[in-house]
Amino acid sequence: MDVNTKKTLKKCLMVVVLMGGFGYALVPLYDVICDITGLNGKTGVANEQILARQVVDETRRVTVQFDGTVNSDLPWSFRPAKFSMEVIPGKMYTAEYIAQNVASKEVIGQAVPSVAPNEASIYFDKTECFCFTQQLLKPGESKNMPVTFIVRSDLPEGIDVLTLSYTFFNRSNMTADEKTQGSDVHEKI
Repeated sequence: MDVNTKKTLKKCLMVVVLMGGFGYALVPLYDVICDITGLNGKTGVANEQILARQVVDETRRVTVQFDGTVNSDLPWSFRPAKFSMEVIPGKMYTAEYIAQNVASKEVIGQAVPSVAPNEASIYFDKTECFCFTQQLLKPGESKNMPVTFIVRSDLPEGIDVLTLSYTFFNRSNMTADEKTQGSDVHEKI
């Protein structure tokens, strides 16, 4: 190879490495941006104070739709067990998602939730969720993953349909420190 070809090849390889690093950094960067700006319908975690203030509104029905996807580098299938549920604001509900590792090795995944429309996300709280921790699936293993939630009774009128979405990302190749930081971020979601 001549000198110009070698320089071009080195530049291309450097771009590929930088793009890979940027792609790897997108999950934590995404979380920080969403935490700061409130973008992308980040949900809340219900605590005892929130639950104590809830009044069940038997006169109202809201449809919660469920969606599940996996990032392209995660060898899993992931879907909701039911695609929608009618809920009464102020009452607690549990929905399940089903994940399966289709790889021939164990894989760790981390789910990132969001709720649409964005303005409804602050009225959607979880008490238990598989997204709070990283999930390890052995080769071929399937797992039911429940999420317990409440649509708060102060949800504005006119919002009758919410969509709870999860995207799973591969966390298998992270260092121990990165795994700990990732869990800490998602515990707040």
